[in-house]
Amino acid sequence: MPFFCALAQQKPNVLFIFIDDLNTRLNCYGESHIKSPNIDSLASSGTRFDRAYCQYPSCGPSRASILSGLRPQNTGILDNKTHFRDALPNVVTLPQHFKNNGYFVARVGKVYHQHVPAHIGTSGPDDPMAWSEIYNPIGRDKAEENLLTVYTPQLPLADQMCYLKAEGTDDEQTDGKVVSKTIELLKEKRNQPFMIFAGLYRPHIPYIAPKKYFDLYDLDKVKLPEIAPNYRSLVPEAALASTSDWPNFGTTAQQAKECIQAYDACVSFVDAQVGRLLKSLDDLKLRENTIVILASDHGYHLGEHGLWRKNTLFEESTRTPLIISAPGITGNTFAKPVEFLNIYPTLAELAGLKTPTQVEGKSMVQLMKNPESNWQEPAFSQTKFRKAPGYSVRTEKWRYVEWGKNGESGKELYNCSEDPQELNNLADSKEFKEVQIKLAQLIQRNWYKQ
Repeated sequence: MPFFCALAQQKPNVLFIFIDDLNTRLNCYGESHIKSPNIDSLASSGTRFDRAYCQYPSCGPSRASILSGLRPQNTGILDNKTHFRDALPNVVTLPQHFKNNGYFVARVGKVYHQHVPAHIGTSGPDDPMAWSEIYNPIGRDKAEENLLTVYTPQLPLADQMCYLKAEGTDDEQTDGKVVSKTIELLKEKRNQPFMIFAGLYRPHIPYIAPKKYFDLYDLDKVKLPEIAPNYRSLVPEAALASTSDWPNFGTTAQQAKECIQAYDACVSFVDAQVGRLLKSLDDLKLRENTIVILASDHGYHLGEHGLWRKNTLFEESTRTPLIISAPGITGNTFAKPVEFLNIYPTLAELAGLKTPTQVEGKSMVQLMKNPESNWQEPAFSQTKFRKAPGYSVRTEKWRYVEWGKNGESGKELYNCSEDPQELNNLADSKEFKEVQIKLAQLIQRNWYKQ
């Protein structure tokens, strides 16, 4: 038997599908109007983590945390400007760990932070030591940005509410090219252990997808979340700071609905690309020995609380899809909160690798095998956007947020079991005083008593 064939049987492959700005607006997460059959199929065959939370709802800090296995306060990366290796010169990253253990490791598209759409077609602030090979596809979406319908020209392109119903085919788009190149690598490296990251750029702004995906969604049926007239007075100022010109960046209801339709179209476009990857694994008979993980870097607002994009500590911004399909583990759902910090040790254990001592997360393999496992770990998220820094702890029932140290700039408390949209702020309510004290102690332990 050839050496690589024997090695491949001993080591499972890894296909990491890393999607930019994808929230849980998917059929398999309960949004029945969304056309996401391929992601739904992966969820049914793997483990769908129903309550997975990022550690920082912004691209750079979140990706650095996921790939290093460290919390943002320990990576030192709390913005999209700090270069990854400037802050972490000696850390052994997830792809680097697999490379050090004999894997072919490749990046196609966005994995570490890149400014989108400016860095499409470039490596951006990448980490070259992590990869055996890198590829930076660029499609017609980058060339056609001048065709966008733009409703917030006062904002930079990366933040604008804008969209394009693109002409042409899927494989002319950047994400189509990312997938085509990934499939080439799957074919080329199928006889040796590989870890390949397919970094997809949509549904990140600008919302660009071929016209046929817009046609999947009737604009007349798109709903813009309602906001109570006095809502702004019910939460700390910092909670809404991520959306200047609140609500909805000053757009009309019709304009906002068009952008929601465009986001959904991008989700279905991305789902189609995921389908191409999964079909390729099946065609190459690699599925039985390949760990497939699908994740985003953070969640995304589409008008909830009057907010758009990310950088908040509400459920929509911190909760993120996470699906892991692994050989020998049957499909199931794990319902309790987990952190994205756990991805690194989980993939290491699934591959039979020892997890580096630096890694702060915990493996979730046992949860994948037995979703009834006893698991009481809270999920911690943090952010800072224009106003005071915010710190959040999410348990099975509650979310508690402090803005500024000890909540000096405001507090939020939500009973997520009864108020899943987090609209009724119970902070400082006498009825829930003991709950708030216990949750505040968790925040103290995580951020201030290390």
